[in-house]
Amino acid sequence: MTVLAIRIMGDPVLHARADEVGEVTDEIRTLVADMFETMDIAPGVGLAAPQVGVALRIYTYSYVDDDEQPWRGAILNPVLWMTPPEPGSPDPDLESEGCLSFPGERFPLRRSDRVLVTGTDLEGEPVRIEVDGWRARIMQHEFDHLDGILYVDRLSDGDWKTAQKIARKRGWGRPGKSWMPGVDDLEG
Repeated sequence: MTVLAIRIMGDPVLHARADEVGEVTDEIRTLVADMFETMDIAPGVGLAAPQVGVALRIYTYSYVDDDEQPWRGAILNPVLWMTPPEPGSPDPDLESEGCLSFPGERFPLRRSDRVLVTGTDLEGEPVRIEVDGWRARIMQHEFDHLDGILYVDRLSDGDWKTAQKIARKRGWGRPGKSWMPGVDDLEG
């Protein structure tokens, strides 16, 4: 398995709708294995193919609840249904999220608390995932990547402006920016 470079906000692949996956090939299986490796080393709870420069509708996810129950998988060509999010401002302590393509930052974002995702697995078998809470947040976040949406695109005006300032200060927002998990120190 190979750790892949993660594209940063501004790379065109992150801001365009990804293509449907046709046939599941050995190349697709290798990509998914590499995505798991990259996600684990980053570390992250999800990773979409566009984040590693591949414009295909694939994402991986991995999360462990408070009760230590692991939840891990990959989904191809997902379709997302969700309940409407509750109105109001997000709670910064409970509803903040981050993104490997906008590394080192977290912002509050209101998301739906319940989703249903359908698609296929690497064997071409149907997948149906109905989840709530953080698992629902992960599904929405990764699905957004497949439509060319970063979570910072959904922030309130004030937080969006702050995110744009951070991006300008770090030289993001243009093609060609990426970071390598396990190699690059993004804290400084």
